[in-house]
Amino acid sequence: MSSARTAADEEALAAAWAASLENQDGTQAAAGEADAGGDEFDATASAARVLNQNEIDSLLGFDDGAANDGDGSGIRAIIDSALVSYERLPMLEVVFDRMVRLLTTSLRNFTSDNVEVSIDNITSIRFGDYLNSIPLPAMISVFKAEEWDNFGLLTVDSALIYSIVDVLLGGRRGTAAMRIEGRPYTTIERNLVERMVTVILADLSAAFEPLSKVTFRFDRLETNPRFATIARPANAAILARLRVDMEDRGGRVEMLMPYATLEPVRELLLQMFMGEKFGRDSIWESHLAGELWNTNVSIQAVLDELVLPLHEVMSWKVGTRLQLNATPTSEIRLLCGEVPMFTGSMGRKGGHIAVRIAEKIEKGPKS
Repeated sequence: MSSARTAADEEALAAAWAASLENQDGTQAAAGEADAGGDEFDATASAARVLNQNEIDSLLGFDDGAANDGDGSGIRAIIDSALVSYERLPMLEVVFDRMVRLLTTSLRNFTSDNVEVSIDNITSIRFGDYLNSIPLPAMISVFKAEEWDNFGLLTVDSALIYSIVDVLLGGRRGTAAMRIEGRPYTTIERNLVERMVTVILADLSAAFEPLSKVTFRFDRLETNPRFATIARPANAAILARLRVDMEDRGGRVEMLMPYATLEPVRELLLQMFMGEKFGRDSIWESHLAGELWNTNVSIQAVLDELVLPLHEVMSWKVGTRLQLNATPTSEIRLLCGEVPMFTGSMGRKGGHIAVRIAEKIEKGPKS
């Protein structure tokens, strides 16, 4: 009786154990299906997620950090790299360095103050982009390069305008220049800035003088960038930013010169150092030219020319006479080697036969 009960108990225990295992497998399968469904939901949710404005700006490269640093990122960096890919002009950097040294001395004499001029950077930019980036209010001076027959821009920002006016009109040191927004510039302010621009242009002419003689003349003063258009918006230009510091005052000067303005001296600006001639030696050229002017050449006066058969020439003997078709009034040709030089008439002077030159024989184009 006890053994039969024990076998029944064991069978019941085995059935209960099998039932528990089946329930556990079903629970795990359900959990797996739930996890798979959750993954699909997460994938669907992530695929449907929309970028916010900050992420879009970062992707396009219009975030504030990139704009302030001047180095774009994202799609904007790719576009800018294609837009501003112009050739570098090494000698132009030398010219602007020379201008900074000259301008420091000139502005010290102009303002009777301690002035320091430094150059921030020299970059390439499209003309339309520069007009849109000018911080207003500002004074935009249009100047003309007389020998190059083209124009450039010189922009003075409002901080430097008020600083120059304050210094020239006797403002005390240690006080910030008074700046009144929302009003146009007065005639006195315009005249004082025009005088400063004239000083800057004179130093710019002096900086270019070792490279090429050019005179930069002040043309007009504008406050609206649209009235200072000197080139097409898509044209390339060189932009040089200068900083003028007068102890606790100062501002910026921006100088823009289109590539079309610099085209007459482009070959000179491509030089790596002053006087580079790309294989040519100017000293040897000048020495050769000087020696050629002092070279002695022989000139032959030809009275007449005869064309005879060779057998007649071979039959000539001592005393044979040749009859020329020349007369005392015939035209005489002067030759240097085989090159005809002049024509003239035969005569006599001081017991010697002479030729008076009548005209120069011009060499015609070779056929």
